Amino acid sequence: MPNTIIIEIGIAVLLVALVGLLANRLRFSVIPFFIVIGMVLGNESYPGFVADGLASIGNESLTNLVNSIWKFFTFTESKPFIDFMGRLGVLFLLFYLGLEFSVGRLIKSGKSIVAGGSFYVALNFVSGLLVGWMMDLPFKEMMVLCGIMTSSSTAIVAKVLTDLKRTANPETEVIMGMIMFDDLFIAMHISFLSGLILTGSSSFWAVAGTSLLALGFILTFLILGRKLIPFIDRLLQEKSSELFILIIFSLLFTIAGFSETIHVAEAIGALMAGLVFADSKYLKKIEGMVLPFKDFFGAMFFFSFGLSIDMYSLGGAVGWAAFAALITVIGNVASGYFATKFSNLQPKNSVDIGFTLSARGEFSIIMANIGKAGQLLPVIQSFVVVYVLILSVVSPLLTKESRNIWNKLSGQKEAPKKAKKRLSDLEATIQEP
Repeated sequence: MPNTIIIEIGIAVLLVALVGLLANRLRFSVIPFFIVIGMVLGNESYPGFVADGLASIGNESLTNLVNSIWKFFTFTESKPFIDFMGRLGVLFLLFYLGLEFSVGRLIKSGKSIVAGGSFYVALNFVSGLLVGWMMDLPFKEMMVLCGIMTSSSTAIVAKVLTDLKRTANPETEVIMGMIMFDDLFIAMHISFLSGLILTGSSSFWAVAGTSLLALGFILTFLILGRKLIPFIDRLLQEKSSELFILIIFSLLFTIAGFSETIHVAEAIGALMAGLVFADSKYLKKIEGMVLPFKDFFGAMFFFSFGLSIDMYSLGGAVGWAAFAALITVIGNVASGYFATKFSNLQPKNSVDIGFTLSARGEFSIIMANIGKAGQLLPVIQSFVVVYVLILSVVSPLLTKESRNIWNKLSGQKEAPKKAKKRLSDLEATIQEP
């Protein structure tokens, strides 16, 4: 059999690019498109209607040809490499998030964001406990589910705010502050899950020890980061682009790899590396160099996740995921209302905040992957696929129509649009004596 790994990867990247173009044409988030194309192509069995059609034709040569083509498009040979690219995608996504994150900015934002973020995290975490209890999940699976339902998608939220031109709106600062608070909680929760799941230990003290080690790892980077950055800046000074990016990537992979060796999720190591470089005077240059890698490997992360999912096994999770998505939207609107009270915003901004924050994506998938690495129940994987697909589609739509939805719920009439004056009307005005 000829080596097809290069052409398989080329076709995979081409397909990801094509669905990305389709998503942009539809002015929609690309994340569900990347996941769906991966799910469709990642199954060894093709859809039932194709099998039925081939059976009705009864041509053995045609059936063998279709089988060969379908086997090629399941990326059998290149799948391990695509999985590795997805793993790199996690590192670059979290590293870039760390570059954008600022603990000082969170503190400066004041009690409004801290209070709103605390209520947001608590409400979503309790929702995860409720759904996990109703699904009768074991403790480890329930903790992963709580993380899945608590982690908003920074990528989708940022894209929606940009596409709708709401970046200058007063509620946007609250939204971004609450996301920063949520990201900080997720970092802590991942460290807890690392001790609970990745160590493979059932001892309370072993789990507590690993969790405390992860917490110490995070705090060490937060405390020592500013002291290390002058040395890193001197290391980066007047370096060629080649050496500059080699130094950045070597530190990123070393920190992420070290965190994995002490049973802390490598994603946390990448996030901490980003936090350190966030104080560098070369921040803009680092962001500019890392952004293309984040976009490329981030897309492959969602695609590789889709490849790992058997779309024919999702049926049992659809009902629970839809129920969880409904609870998430309602709970986030409630947390948005609570945030507006502390931020002196108008009540109508609560739906803007709630609908925007309902998006789920990269962090929910990272949580599910931790569960997969710990060999937890497969229902977690099925649940997160449907849950992320629903909210990554519904949240942008609700955010776009948030003002109309508020007007209907509150009984207010939509403000009439100003009539556009025609050129003939202006000419008539000028001609009047």
